Amino acid sequence: MKKTKNGSIRLGNRFLMFIAILQIGLIPPFLKASDLPTITNLRTEYKTNPVGIDVKLPRLSWEIVSDQRNFIQKAYQIRISDSKKDLLRGKNLLWDTGKITSEQSNQVVYNGAALKSRQRVYWQVKIWGKDGSASQWSKSAFWEMGLLNQKDWQASWIEPQLNGDTAIPNPSPILRTEFEIKKSVKSARAYVTSHGLYEFHINGNKISDQLFTPGWTSYKKRLQYQTYNITHN
Repeated sequence: MKKTKNGSIRLGNRFLMFIAILQIGLIPPFLKASDLPTITNLRTEYKTNPVGIDVKLPRLSWEIVSDQRNFIQKAYQIRISDSKKDLLRGKNLLWDTGKITSEQSNQVVYNGAALKSRQRVYWQVKIWGKDGSASQWSKSAFWEMGLLNQKDWQASWIEPQLNGDTAIPNPSPILRTEFEIKKSVKSARAYVTSHGLYEFHINGNKISDQLFTPGWTSYKKRLQYQTYNITHN
């Protein structure tokens, strides 16, 4: 290091090299693709791709996978459409939150356009981390609305002929009917409930592995019902 005539200091090459290395060390490293967070396990009302949701403002949740230590979500964006194609294009959306600064990833309440009975909607999530990283859009998930209005129920009760004397045991009744479908079916749902427990079968095959459906309630006041997807769509 030498002092010049005007009083300034001339730095040697070694010192200049040290300064250069120090400055380079302060530049944040570029994140590899494997370091970016991913979104998985999208759920609506605690379920994966459920059908028959009758909560008008469903709650949405997701999980974050990251190879980084102590990763924390800083912001999220949710978008929803009733068309999977439109969802992936980001057009004709029922709801787009925009970028929301929040660590919340559980039970985010839907706040988009009003939903209708039997409507299916598709959704996906993108997040940002506090380290500046951002995920890609998650894979799409869906949910399907149940019957939201009393008028949607158009079926009549089916009643077995049981002995009215409660002192005499009755066997479990089988209620059965036959019908023929002459056209191909794109999608079909069955909405089922009962006063008491039931098992639902089609063509001799039990449709669900649930037990003790429709679930206990005070039958004179309220009945739960189950929605079954009886097609592949």
